[in-house]
Amino acid sequence: MTLETSKALGGIGAILLIVSAIAFFAQLFLAFIGVVGIILILFALHGLAGHYNESGIFSNALYSFIATIVGAVLTVAGFVYLFLYTTVFTGIAIVLYPDFHGNWSTIPNLTANTNLNPNDLVPFVGPILSVLAITWIFLIIASFFLWRSLKRVSSKSNVGLFSTAAIIMLIGSIIPGIGLAIMWFAFLLIAVAFFQLKTQPEQPQQTAAPILPPSMPTPV
Repeated sequence: MTLETSKALGGIGAILLIVSAIAFFAQLFLAFIGVVGIILILFALHGLAGHYNESGIFSNALYSFIATIVGAVLTVAGFVYLFLYTTVFTGIAIVLYPDFHGNWSTIPNLTANTNLNPNDLVPFVGPILSVLAITWIFLIIASFFLWRSLKRVSSKSNVGLFSTAAIIMLIGSIIPGIGLAIMWFAFLLIAVAFFQLKTQPEQPQQTAAPILPPSMPTPV
């Protein structure tokens, strides 16, 4: 894979991740283009690892990818478990809609609880936060390995924006809530960093040789 190809794949992949984060709030299905973005970035970093002869670029990126997949699978499995084998979501539905009797398709036709007491939802918050905590932990792990990967790219390519974006992403992963917006901004910087990669080495400027005055003949 050429450096030009890695540059294009990485930039496009980062842009897809940025778009998927926005699309998530418009249409959930469109958020899956972020998966394509992650895969493109992974291929790009594999190409950069070969170009710069630095295996740590790809190995750390691969660990980050694995942590992301494991975290996503455990998160989905956790919510499925809560939905099928506990009364967490059923209890929340009963609190919000007192006439709810287990048929989820009837919720749009039910009348919401106008005398809702937020304290009634407290018993159901703990299990949900436990699942989200798993997501948070694996997000930090994935960001840590991606930081290690991009730090090596920054060192080899002399594009400091890679390292800056990686640090911002790692910080964003640690901060709950607003950290997601920080990570979104970090991927924007990563996209810019990929497009800043120089595919041709810089040629040193050649200075013209100084013109010396003609030498005087040596007297005999």
